[in-house]
Amino acid sequence: MNSKNNQNEINVGVDTGKTQLAIYIRPLDIYFTVTNDESGIKEAIKKLKKHTITRVVIEATGRLEQPFIMACAEAKIPFVVANPVNIKRFAGAIGQKAKTDKLDAQLIAFYGEAIKPKLSTLKPQQMRLMSDLLSRRGQLMAMQTMEKNRSQIMPKEILSLIKPILTALKIQLEKVDNKLLKLIQSCDDYKIKNDIIQSVPGVGNVVTFNLLSDMPELGYVNNKEAAFLVGVAPFNRESGSYKGKRMIRGGRPKIRTAMYMAMMSAIQCNPKFKGIYQRLVAAGKPKKVAIIACIRKLVIVLNSMVRDGVMWDPKMV
Repeated sequence: MNSKNNQNEINVGVDTGKTQLAIYIRPLDIYFTVTNDESGIKEAIKKLKKHTITRVVIEATGRLEQPFIMACAEAKIPFVVANPVNIKRFAGAIGQKAKTDKLDAQLIAFYGEAIKPKLSTLKPQQMRLMSDLLSRRGQLMAMQTMEKNRSQIMPKEILSLIKPILTALKIQLEKVDNKLLKLIQSCDDYKIKNDIIQSVPGVGNVVTFNLLSDMPELGYVNNKEAAFLVGVAPFNRESGSYKGKRMIRGGRPKIRTAMYMAMMSAIQCNPKFKGIYQRLVAAGKPKKVAIIACIRKLVIVLNSMVRDGVMWDPKMV
């Protein structure tokens, strides 16, 4: 690790917290912290631009690192969004067990120098465009649903006025989907995750679009947290001697809705999820409860697949 090549490199490790960013510059042995907000990030970028940075490595946590990533991209500072599992393994390989913000930042910088991970290609405009396209897709879907509902209750004489609207909405949805697919193909970070997610039979574009845009934590949190984020983890309802049914709540409804529709397809074409669903129904579970349980299992499987960078294998379920 002391080669001339490494000595010429400047690697920056960033340990991300909710309120603070701990930053270490290797091999210059510079350590500083800033607040994880707009003013703190501006200060960090200003300090980093004083040096010729080889790569800034930041451990992916989900949403916490995104403002800093976007600032690096806008400042044209090369960065890597590293899988925390890989950094944890690296820490084990070098025997580092102690944990402080400074030690973590130093570890991440050392990981960048030793492993030389591939630079991330995600750009701020791509992140914003993905979100905007999905918002527009949701608007078009809502309009399509309203027009379909109207077509069922309006007189036949009016249907000829509704059908052209439905045709136009279908064309617009296809255009949005094509733009989303092109965006995914143009970005390595999106493409890799897309290929992994869609390797699961029954999971298609809509689920992938929503997960990439609204759940960047996928693969970077534990399985229980992933289920909470989607809103399919059951909560206890107990108080004193009272013990109510465990129920789901919260989470991100757009993702949950997309995954619900996907699971309706998966229990038809994916033998593993079909088997789980049938066993739960046979055991007396209401169909909706059985579907939610299958979605929870799917979220856990997808989280593990993205975390480990592996494709679908029926043995995972």
